[in-house]
Amino acid sequence: MEQENTIAMLSAAQRLRLAFIEFRVWFYGEVARKHVQERFEVATAAGTRDLMLYKQLAPHNVSYEQKQYRYLPTFHPLFQHDPDKVLAALTTGTTAADTGTSGETISHAAPKRLNQPDLNTLATVTRAIHKGQVLGLTYLSMKKGPSPRVIVPHSLVDSGLRWHIRAFDRTKGHFRDLVLTRMEDVHTLADCSPPSPQEQISADTQWNRMFTLTLIPHPSRPHPEVIAKDFGMQDGQLKVSLRGAVAGYVMRQWQVDCSPNASMRGHEVRLRLADPTELRDAGSAPLAPGYVS
Repeated sequence: MEQENTIAMLSAAQRLRLAFIEFRVWFYGEVARKHVQERFEVATAAGTRDLMLYKQLAPHNVSYEQKQYRYLPTFHPLFQHDPDKVLAALTTGTTAADTGTSGETISHAAPKRLNQPDLNTLATVTRAIHKGQVLGLTYLSMKKGPSPRVIVPHSLVDSGLRWHIRAFDRTKGHFRDLVLTRMEDVHTLADCSPPSPQEQISADTQWNRMFTLTLIPHPSRPHPEVIAKDFGMQDGQLKVSLRGAVAGYVMRQWQVDCSPNASMRGHEVRLRLADPTELRDAGSAPLAPGYVS
């Protein structure tokens, strides 16, 4: 209760800075004075005071080592962190951990995801990505149920419907996507061999290879000019550049007809992949609607 009273007595600006400190510690594993200074443009002394105050309020959350405050396994968040804001901050660099209102907004409606990742699981993964660590976990497969995995994660992937982790799977021996909400008992493996060059992002061919895809209005739709206007097409075409590891996800999210003869029908099918062979060799191609290898 004393802790809550102390936080309540702080200014909104200082609460925001403390929430940012907590976000950095939880999801990156460390925070330094420079992070607070760069984010909020405060003086050196003010950044130091904020870090010291956070440690005073949550002594079991951080330890001070080599001029940085580092994550402790006894961590328990002081602030509420919205999963959507956290993921936006991790992937786009937008403001994270805003504990107050974000100012005046325009009336709007946006669909919520049906499945939100567990923030402790997400934080363990993002700390491993940031520090180049190996993780052990139990993965729940739709085909085989729960099974142990050892992975080297390198990126987050938003499929439009759910979040994935792109990682080298030591159990399977290749890079793959793992659904974040299907990961259980995720923990750092300190007593195993560190990631080799073949397990790091630079070796993930499907992640690094870009595919340029040409989208056009679906030939079954009566007013292609409206679709062209909706998607900002030039000369009736929209060219998108996508990673081989995610191209199929994007085609599925946009419900693009990738069949050889534009055979898909339905009100929701508005786009057509002009040349389905453009997806050839993309590892995620089988996920694209109608795609035939």
